[in-house]
Amino acid sequence: MILDHLVVGAQTLADAQAHIEGTLGVSMQSGGQHAVFHTHNALLGLEDGLYLEAIAPDPARPAPLRPRWYDLDRFEGSARLSNWAAAVQDMDAELLDMPAGCGAPVDVERGTLSWRMAVSDAGTTPFDNLWPALIEWPANVHPAASLKPSGLRLRRMTLRHPDGAELSAALAMHISDDRLRIETGEIGMHAEFTGPQGTCTL
Repeated sequence: MILDHLVVGAQTLADAQAHIEGTLGVSMQSGGQHAVFHTHNALLGLEDGLYLEAIAPDPARPAPLRPRWYDLDRFEGSARLSNWAAAVQDMDAELLDMPAGCGAPVDVERGTLSWRMAVSDAGTTPFDNLWPALIEWPANVHPAASLKPSGLRLRRMTLRHPDGAELSAALAMHISDDRLRIETGEIGMHAEFTGPQGTCTL
């Protein structure tokens, strides 16, 4: 699997978008509404084929029939970097070797875009949501290709967990990325970006 995108969650999309734009000094693009989970988003194109997603429950839609992805039903506090996603080519095969709690494939749509996402029955991922949500895009399809360049590049993403050594060992079996750093401590994550205005952190 490879790093696909980073996720800023919030109780409202306006809060998530304002947090990203205020911190990074750039404007996001409108996304859309997600089927199944009844969320909506805004997107920011990053260098190296990555993107940043602001996401929140969609107040225009009723409560979904299952818990929302990214653990959004239990989200509390201010908007923050809360999750990340990793792309795989064969979701079913990858899930056989993943930690318990990664979930099962779900078909999702946003407008004309469709893809598969591994989502657990609780809407969470292992290691207190520090494990990536697995995503499988159709061949030659990726949202980043249609996003305006922001000039921002992910320099480092740090995941902090009380069982940091265990998380590090588990991730090392599936992903190799020099930008990824694992630390032991209180649960949290932050990402450092470089761009025309220097260095900034979510």
